[in-house]
Amino acid sequence: MIKIGIASDHRGYTLKEQIIDKIANQYEIIDCGTTSIESVDYPDYAFKLGNLVADKDVDFGIAICGSGIGISIACNKVKGIRCAKVSNEKEAQVTRNDNDANIVAFSSNTQLEEALKIINTFINTPFSNEPRHQKRIDKIKEYEEQA
Repeated sequence: MIKIGIASDHRGYTLKEQIIDKIANQYEIIDCGTTSIESVDYPDYAFKLGNLVADKDVDFGIAICGSGIGISIACNKVKGIRCAKVSNEKEAQVTRNDNDANIVAFSSNTQLEEALKIINTFINTPFSNEPRHQKRIDKIKEYEEQA
């Protein structure tokens, strides 16, 4: 069974809980928090999720904050993470196909049905393995190693 880590800040908490409720019967879910609508700092949860994905304790990650931007930036600070903030299914498909992203991020304002479509597309789109895409990912990895 595919394992998915999911994290949010306080603004994404409600959507995170709704997503877990809808997909828990399809995937093994690791909830990285937060656990309420009480104000928290999204980097704490982004780093927890990012480390789970980077360590391959889960197959993919889902990250949610108010805009989806802050948590995606924080996730991308974890070595080995390629997190993409997406707004629709097409972007989810492209980021998996072209960028081999391993975490998808979106806004807490995303409607539940759209979020579920994004997640389904993200998880079910394989990386293309096209040499032009792999070359670019390798450059990112090389830069990461030097930093």
